[in-house]
Amino acid sequence: MINKKLLSLAFLLLAITATVFNGCDKDKDDENVIKISPSADDQSAVQAALINVTDGQIIELQAGTFNFISTLSVDAKTNFTLRGVGQDQTILNFGNQTAGAEGIIATNMNNVLFSDFTIKETPGDAIKVKDSHGVTFCDMATIWESVADSTNGAYGLYPVTSTSVLIDGCYVKGASDAGVYVGQSDTVIVRNSEAEGNVAGIEIENTSNADVYGNYAHDNTGGLLVFDLPNLPKKNGGVVRVFDNNVVSNDGANFAPPGNMVANVPVGTGIMLMSADNVEIYNNTITNNNLGGVMLVSYEVFAYLNPAFAYNDPLYSPFTWAVNLHDNTFSRTNQLPATNNAIGTLVALQFQNGDVPDILYDGITNGDYQADATKRICITNNGAAKFCNLDAENLFANKLYDLAPYNCQRTALTPITVKAPECN
Repeated sequence: MINKKLLSLAFLLLAITATVFNGCDKDKDDENVIKISPSADDQSAVQAALINVTDGQIIELQAGTFNFISTLSVDAKTNFTLRGVGQDQTILNFGNQTAGAEGIIATNMNNVLFSDFTIKETPGDAIKVKDSHGVTFCDMATIWESVADSTNGAYGLYPVTSTSVLIDGCYVKGASDAGVYVGQSDTVIVRNSEAEGNVAGIEIENTSNADVYGNYAHDNTGGLLVFDLPNLPKKNGGVVRVFDNNVVSNDGANFAPPGNMVANVPVGTGIMLMSADNVEIYNNTITNNNLGGVMLVSYEVFAYLNPAFAYNDPLYSPFTWAVNLHDNTFSRTNQLPATNNAIGTLVALQFQNGDVPDILYDGITNGDYQADATKRICITNNGAAKFCNLDAENLFANKLYDLAPYNCQRTALTPITVKAPECN
């Protein structure tokens, strides 16, 4: 027969043991988390924590608004986390910033997670991560409230010259260049994020091996851009998949400062590939981008219209090639954007009735790439989408609407795997 008193005592001892061990784990967790609340001197408190944090520690910014007057910087940390307690609860306000080019800059990091807070009103880039490996932005926001203001900061989320980058569940608004900008990087995922009211919603530039999916890009000048530019240390990105995105009504004013590359992006651009290769675009819903649903262009157009973009880079290819554009859904009205830049105006003049084809290709290429199976542009299974080869090289003299030369198959690109901290 079971002794009930002994059994009760055993259960009591188990409960005490569990409490002790749970208490130790909690104490250990608390020691690993540096919690900071808003104060009269947020600048000093947060910057000191960023300097003194040790590898593996977490800085947790509590609910409220933190006010900063200069850039926050962190360098050479491993397994580092800077987090808030919610995108709408922890606010980092840089509206009174007077020193520094960014809101936050992180360099030479290894496995770094930024999550659950909002950065507002930086005069420069909101958050820049440079020369790092294993970079995650999770449930973050970068916001400039001013509408179409060229004095807004250029970039929201800005990882550059980095590897293994994950951007997940973020919101970007009001950037005068790109809300999400991934530059000169390798192995990247941008997913489940919203880009609203920027010049470029999401831009992948000189970056290799990237997946961009599940995003909502709306009311920007251009929704999603994949660009390769000359005269940069990292040449010719590629192997980029753009899929399962909702690209809607990207007819917002282009408010980039004159001379910026994205100042040339026409109002009404859904997805633009510029001098990009090995790109697969599929299963996207592309709606009411009223100049071009998808635009395939060469850097030569930019350089022709603006001599400042002339280049001398023998390793650079200015053409767009090896594109697989398939199984997308297009719809649009015939209402052209009211105002536009030089490229947008040139395109609009070719279709003055507003009936602009959904897919526009400038037709500028290096020889007959279509005869080379490794370099062909393939455009298939896009419903009733209309197409035009603009023949831009000959000033639109012989526009071609026949899709038959582009009725081909390319091997699907391989999914990207990123080794970076997971979202909590």
